[in-house]
Amino acid sequence: MQRPVSPFNLLTVKILRVRNARKADLRLNVHSAVVLSLDTLSLCSSSRYTVSLSDCYVTLWLPTASTEKVRTRTIRNSKNPVWNEAFCYKIDRRVKNVLELKVCDEDTITRDDELCTVLFDIDKLTVGRTVRVKFQLNPQTREELEVEFTLQNTLDYPDGIITNGVLVAREVSCLEVRVDTGKLNQQSTNQELTFTVKGSHEGSQKISLDSDPSLRIIVFHCVINDQTRLDIILPEELADKNETEKPGVLSFPLNSLPLQKEITVEEDQSFHLCLTARKCSGDLDVRLGFSLCMEEQDFLRKRKKYVAAALKKILHLEEDLKEHEASQYSPCKEDCLSLIHTWLSLLLPCCVEQVPVVAITTTGGGTRSLTAMYGSLLGLQKLNLLDCISYIGGLSGTTWTMANLYEDANWSQKYLEDAIKEARKQVTKSKICCFSLDCLKYYYNDLMERTKEGHNTSFIDLWGLVIESMLHDKKDEHRLSDQRQAVDNGQNPLPIYVAINLKSSYSAQAFRVLFCLAIVNILLPFHDLAAVAIEWLEFTPYEVGLLKYGASIRAEHFGSEFFMGRMVKRLSETRICYMQGMWSSIFSIDVMYVWNLATDSEDFWYRWTRDRVKDIEEEPFLSMNPYEVDTCLLTPSSALSSALRDVLTGRPTIAQYPNFIRGFQMHSKYLESEGFSTWKGTVTQHVFSVTFGGTLDTVIDSFPNKLMETADDELSLVDTGFFINTSYPPLLRSKREVDVILHLNYSGGSQTLPLDQIAKYISGQGIPFPKIEISEEDRENLKECYVFEDADSPQAPTVLFFPLVNDTFKKYKAPGVERSPEDMAEGKVDVSSILSPFTTREVCFSEENFDKLVKLTDYNILNNEKLIIQALRLAVARRKQRNY
Repeated sequence: MQRPVSPFNLLTVKILRVRNARKADLRLNVHSAVVLSLDTLSLCSSSRYTVSLSDCYVTLWLPTASTEKVRTRTIRNSKNPVWNEAFCYKIDRRVKNVLELKVCDEDTITRDDELCTVLFDIDKLTVGRTVRVKFQLNPQTREELEVEFTLQNTLDYPDGIITNGVLVAREVSCLEVRVDTGKLNQQSTNQELTFTVKGSHEGSQKISLDSDPSLRIIVFHCVINDQTRLDIILPEELADKNETEKPGVLSFPLNSLPLQKEITVEEDQSFHLCLTARKCSGDLDVRLGFSLCMEEQDFLRKRKKYVAAALKKILHLEEDLKEHEASQYSPCKEDCLSLIHTWLSLLLPCCVEQVPVVAITTTGGGTRSLTAMYGSLLGLQKLNLLDCISYIGGLSGTTWTMANLYEDANWSQKYLEDAIKEARKQVTKSKICCFSLDCLKYYYNDLMERTKEGHNTSFIDLWGLVIESMLHDKKDEHRLSDQRQAVDNGQNPLPIYVAINLKSSYSAQAFRVLFCLAIVNILLPFHDLAAVAIEWLEFTPYEVGLLKYGASIRAEHFGSEFFMGRMVKRLSETRICYMQGMWSSIFSIDVMYVWNLATDSEDFWYRWTRDRVKDIEEEPFLSMNPYEVDTCLLTPSSALSSALRDVLTGRPTIAQYPNFIRGFQMHSKYLESEGFSTWKGTVTQHVFSVTFGGTLDTVIDSFPNKLMETADDELSLVDTGFFINTSYPPLLRSKREVDVILHLNYSGGSQTLPLDQIAKYISGQGIPFPKIEISEEDRENLKECYVFEDADSPQAPTVLFFPLVNDTFKKYKAPGVERSPEDMAEGKVDVSSILSPFTTREVCFSEENFDKLVKLTDYNILNNEKLIIQALRLAVARRKQRNY
């Protein structure tokens, strides 16, 4: 039997030289010279200081092959340092291998200066060839880094991987370390050992020597390769006796450790180590794939029966709508079920799916959106249209409405007046009770209990408890997964809650800068902030998923810890109130006003504090493929601008949760993935111009090392309103095939802004979406409903936009029924002025205002029944014309 071709190669990187190295050391003109950083040059008098040649060295980092950053020796005070030092790696061509080369200047007093960084895609190399590449660091001064690359075949047998074309999961080993301290207890006064496996999920762990023997067992989850080792930091008493390369540190290579076999190691008869490694078997706990999960597909099949029956009645159809149960099941590994489905799809004749998918998208706005959404849903129910809806998307305040409704497994099948009465009671009650001594004690105790369970806690968790007190009279024990009982039979639309993940120190400048500047009342003009470094998360009763990566976990596992797709620490499911705190960071909503009032200008502060990135030319004989990453030169910012950026990246009101894509590597052709490219940051040119030689997607999405690095950070989740006040994105996933979207807008300020922003964002992502055209005259005096469609693109949904306006409601108490003089007062509902009682800051409404807002949004739906029916009829006609 022929041995399969190995995906592994041996890579040798030989650092040859730097030519015309810049001067980077600042020396004081005295006999005992002090070396300073070049960053402080502007603070010094040029007459007393001279700039000397650099003390150069080069660091290498290839995270897909090794957790270690290695470096050359330092060549001091040289313009043309020569090293000729070689470094070897074993690489896997199935993952994206990008080598990071940093040219640094060694300083004796201050921290070393990073002069520049080169990012080089190993896919550009050809197996069996040795090439020399000259990287131009500064064309004006002819500064260049010369490196020699050799790529060779290896016969190593490939390990198993699981991938969706974007993320790659490698085989994970579970390393158990047991310690028999022996004489160590008597020899050491520092009663602990520190164990470290770099690149593991756990990182470092400590064992107390005076603990119970049963507690002297620790476990590491890691990918074992040639560089993996176990490091042990010894107590000080033993460190002096230990003769190792690193004093006080014992190192054990793990690449040759046999599986399922215990290895005993003795150290000076002071203590024994028992090491046991085993492979983590079984399926991944993270679902990889851009298809819908099986539970949602099952929901859709059941929901279509409700939708088909409702449409037949509403549209007065003579025949039943046909249902084509096309499974989207596409697992990462082939199995019997998927093969059978493939054969059947080829043998059976194609048929037409005639049941359209109708969705609701909402915007946030605190208690205003909570209240207004009840009125809109009531109007849809009166028109018998609720059973036509398959999805409801929510964020911020509308998640409060949704969470309350989905406590009832049959809420849409019941008259909503009862639910509205309960909401009225909670909205109109005094909120002072939420800050009583008893409530504060309850908050404290619950947060302490949450901490003991292993969850992170923050201000947002406290805010979630306040929401619970505002909307309930007692502790709410409901959890997101509990809502499955409300959708398992297709009896209600599937709720989708939306949040965004801010990418660590690479995250949205909208949040980092605007929030901090707003605190000190500084208003800077910005472009529309719709191209920030964010990632969309969707939450359903079945799954929590990161759209860009095609990675999802079960809803009850959100908050647990994962590594390389496997759950390594399960925590209890978070109560829904904490999720609402994260979905609706209402106390940060003032920042949005800074955004909404902003005008166009260059973002000086953002550009000044960023690293500068640009593509650089290479040798013409290197290969070029569409999935390769351009070779980039990154020039770090100065120390002063870095310090300012650190201040600006401090972000309050962030909910932090374990990142369930931690440990994954990027697939070698992830940039070609349709699922990834749909949601990656490529729209900077449309909405936010960052002029430092590239775009934001260059900073993050085209840098796989940065994606992997930030995946090791916790998810930093905030209200979607910080980006775009909308819940559109999950509804625009191609697999959901949404035909009609009812956009129920409840935002403050400009009613058209969320729609304009999402249309601009979507057009940049290449997602089918109708063109939004509203005349200036209409923008000044908005109507109750607008219909947008794209007749040339059947994949684009029809959008019905319902702004929060009081138009004909002033004169009509019901569609076609004029108000009497006595009723005119009820038609005076101020939803737009600065004196409106429905501003986002208001958390308590009077009973009269609550009723007015519900009646207004109820009326606006009822008064536009014909437009809704017309859109549904068009959707059915389009479905009948579409072949599968």
